[in-house]
Amino acid sequence: MKAVLIGLLVLMSCSTCRKKNKVDEIPTLPDVTLKSKVIAAGLVNPWELVYGPDNLIWFTERNGKISRLNPENGQITVLLTINEVRNIGEGGLLGMVLHPDFTSNPFVYMAYDYGNDYKAKIVRYTYSNNTLISPKVLLDQIPAASIHNGCRLLINENKLFITTGDAADTSTPQNVNSLSGKVLRLNLDGSIPGDNPFPNNPVWTYGHRNAQGLVMAGTKMFVSEHGPNSDDEINYIEKGRNYGWPNVKGFCDDSGETSFCAINNVVEPLINWTPTIAPSGMAYYDSDYIPHFKNSLLLALLKGAKLMQLKFDDTQTKIVGTKDFYVNEFGRLRAICQSPTGKIYICTSNGNNDKIIEISK
Repeated sequence: MKAVLIGLLVLMSCSTCRKKNKVDEIPTLPDVTLKSKVIAAGLVNPWELVYGPDNLIWFTERNGKISRLNPENGQITVLLTINEVRNIGEGGLLGMVLHPDFTSNPFVYMAYDYGNDYKAKIVRYTYSNNTLISPKVLLDQIPAASIHNGCRLLINENKLFITTGDAADTSTPQNVNSLSGKVLRLNLDGSIPGDNPFPNNPVWTYGHRNAQGLVMAGTKMFVSEHGPNSDDEINYIEKGRNYGWPNVKGFCDDSGETSFCAINNVVEPLINWTPTIAPSGMAYYDSDYIPHFKNSLLLALLKGAKLMQLKFDDTQTKIVGTKDFYVNEFGRLRAICQSPTGKIYICTSNGNNDKIIEISK
């Protein structure tokens, strides 16, 4: 009787418990005809794509190279190679984001792994005369490894958000004094915002395994996250919340997970996948150019080797339809970005003759 009462209390107190958004219960969206065109080839492990205010695609390669691509003629210009970068396994030069007011503040924010003891750091460069100068380290000593490094960057409301992986150490994601397995939040000068959930701490959310997608959809923030051998996830990010790893995989399904979720303020995923699909970069599409994609997350998949559409409901709290594109056509997909006109750009992550592809209607 006592066990039953405890179980009821746990269920009643679980504010995050909700109806599961199961993949096999979500309708498949109608077909749509798209055009695809390879606009760059011969790349080596590109990791980030950013459509710049100069109408060029800024991109990183894991070996430390930052370049720009003209999508009209395919011309690539190398801006900088960071010699300090160490490309070990999944590590190297990873995420990048440009300052939202780039004309007045020509800052480029980078995340990369380096050093013999292998750490990650966030560095701000200044763009000048077709190169990047004046590096300023904003955050250092983020644990890194050959796997599970994150590390996607996003600027929203003049704050820099950073995803970090657990760096193959499952003891760190639940520790708010560790930088691993987190979404971090900094001011654009690297200082810690006074309204962060933990005083004098860059941690915004914790309990993440390896989030490689980070995007705003309207006013909501979402991450795509790699599970272990099950439960890849899309998570809605809420200030100060716990996302469960390594104690919870996917939804709060069994009694142990349910109890942990209730006690530790855990947020369940919006959707999860078993078997895993290895989700990476994401974009939120709200353009009229391809109406079929409007109000959707577009997700680049590594293991799944495809582009996936996740259609939102009007409140962006539920996935109401999915659709797969380019299944096994280009191989593993790492990153995605969108032009102001609504064209989409994706990059492969096959490690040999990688490509950037333009998708249009």
